[in-house]
Amino acid sequence: MTQRSEKQSNIFHHAWEIINKDDSIPPEEKKGIMKLIQTLVEVAEGSPRRGEGDSEDTLYTQDVISKHSLMTLVKQQADELNSLRSLSLNLTSSLDLQTVLDAVVTEAMRLIKNARNAHIFLYSHGTLSFGASLNAGGEKNKPIAMPRQDGLTYFVANSGEKLIVEDMAHHPIYKDAPKEWGGSIIGVPLKFKNSIVGVMSLSRSTTGGFTRAELRLIGLLADQAAVAISNASLHKIVAEQANTDILTGLPNRRALDDRLQEDIRHAKRMRTQFSVVMMDLDGFKSVNDIHGHVVGDEVLHSVFNHLSYNVRPTDFLARYGGDELTLIVRDAGLEAAQTVTAKLIGLMNGFDFPFPGGKKVKLGITAGIAVYPIHASNAGDLLRAADAALYQGKKHNRGSFVMAKGVTGPLRPINIPQDKK
Repeated sequence: MTQRSEKQSNIFHHAWEIINKDDSIPPEEKKGIMKLIQTLVEVAEGSPRRGEGDSEDTLYTQDVISKHSLMTLVKQQADELNSLRSLSLNLTSSLDLQTVLDAVVTEAMRLIKNARNAHIFLYSHGTLSFGASLNAGGEKNKPIAMPRQDGLTYFVANSGEKLIVEDMAHHPIYKDAPKEWGGSIIGVPLKFKNSIVGVMSLSRSTTGGFTRAELRLIGLLADQAAVAISNASLHKIVAEQANTDILTGLPNRRALDDRLQEDIRHAKRMRTQFSVVMMDLDGFKSVNDIHGHVVGDEVLHSVFNHLSYNVRPTDFLARYGGDELTLIVRDAGLEAAQTVTAKLIGLMNGFDFPFPGGKKVKLGITAGIAVYPIHASNAGDLLRAADAALYQGKKHNRGSFVMAKGVTGPLRPINIPQDKK
């Protein structure tokens, strides 16, 4: 072994002894620091130095070791930059609000050691609503408890300041919490343009404060999350407006088409049926003729919403156009569709609108029913089958419903004759 390599080995050995005895350095970081020290030693050995001897070796070793805190800081900053890059990619890859929220809690659990669970509650007009959650076991979107008015989440939302609880078992804010709630927790406001859009809380199984590096990472995540949540929320509002009928507030034809495609996929996957019910409001023309279109609009809004309140959450009621409604009844065959339709017709018969001047108009519903895949195998043909049944009902059986007959095939192309020149 040459004198130079022996000297390098001696320095490296001294460095390892000192670092190995330093309890302030986490074990998993020691190997990384040693690699950095080895690089520094190699670079320094390539530079001219004054004098030789063990005493200078020792001084040089101590000098190298004294830089380990700086190297640790550099490593932390590099990790933070990598985390920031990962956050930016994950949180800007989607405008779907739930996807964004799920990405935030996933990143939160990844960034902090001993993380037990992460929660996000959205904040609007003084009220918190559940957004997303993830625990150490991988369970998603199951909140431990809803926020209390005097709890951590509302405190952060109302104050706009983060709150760190180093020991939940002995903190006043958790005095009535279950005994198994131990460890530490941090609540962070998610701010966008000076407005709080949500609160993120992150709990750990260990007690004690959060390190400066952890707080910086949590701060980076909160800033990125607030922007992503605001963008996704705005996108959701715009999308809802595009899919909502202005007059009645019900889903419109565009939303109906999307839902039909979704239900076809669901039925194929689950090997189930679903029904489409086309409905027309009987007597509505008389409302416009007697009371005018303003009252007519009020009647449509009142009647359509009255019916929407009485359908299952899994079903879908949309305004098809004019005084027509379309109902999608999920996981329903012929019998179930007839039962649901009869119920809606009965509700309409008992509906009493306060017409001005006491000039009442008798309103009712006629409906046509088609079932997937009995009457059609795609959305367009299914609507056409239900509409054809509705036409038969209006012609022969007003105030009741008619089932579609046979299988509706595709429309034949229409040939438009060309003008001869």
